[in-house]
Amino acid sequence: MNQRYLNTQDSTTDTRLARRIEEASLNAWPALQQIFLDGWILRFARGFTKRSNSIVPLYPSLQTGVDDPGAQPLTEKIRYCENLYAREQLQTVFRLTSIFHMSQPQRANNLDNALAERGYRLDETSLVLTKALIAQPLLAELRIVGLEEWLSVYCELTGMPEPARSLHSVILQSIAGECGFGALMVDNRAVACGLAVVEQDLVGLFDIFTHADARQAGFGSRIVDGLLAWAAGKGATRAYLQMVEDNLPAAALYKSLGFDEIYRYWYRIGS
Repeated sequence: MNQRYLNTQDSTTDTRLARRIEEASLNAWPALQQIFLDGWILRFARGFTKRSNSIVPLYPSLQTGVDDPGAQPLTEKIRYCENLYAREQLQTVFRLTSIFHMSQPQRANNLDNALAERGYRLDETSLVLTKALIAQPLLAELRIVGLEEWLSVYCELTGMPEPARSLHSVILQSIAGECGFGALMVDNRAVACGLAVVEQDLVGLFDIFTHADARQAGFGSRIVDGLLAWAAGKGATRAYLQMVEDNLPAAALYKSLGFDEIYRYWYRIGS
């Protein structure tokens, strides 16, 4: 079995929860346009983030022959996707999950091999972490603000350029779930920010960021705790978030907060 998905949990309960989280995460970080293609979701967002501009194999294929190694139907399906992304002047990117590999191993291996043969390179393995929530008091220093005010904070903390801000705003306005745009304030200055998106009993955390001058002071854990307290007040009982595998400071932070890996994903990027 491929090392990329050796460390995930494989019980039926965990697989079901992982798929719920995967669906919620796709809703929480939407594309501007989506196309459903025989079990695959094709997402388009003018190139803003790989998550919103990638193909996600999610459900079993019903197309005859698509599961056979080297089968023409699989090649044609990939080529069809390539043509759609080329029309949008985007690279063709596949987002492959360990859920897909564990629930549909033959289909997943055939796709991975087919993509490798077509020159798709592996890129950026990320971990999806989760933890159960308990009710806790809201943090006095956490402010839940409007989208545009939060974007101003995010751009100030991260240095995001203005052209990217506009597209980021469009993505955030497209989120259907209830959003908590949080800013952690110290001496009337925002030192960290993050986004919580609630969908039924799940909450996803996104865009967690602490200003470079304010790190190593516990603000990362404070913004996460604050957003989780807000989400628990909205009825969420379980949280999830995504982090790049080799981000060691983030891994240490989330482990200290009680998060555990439930599945992972990686990208294959066409030339």
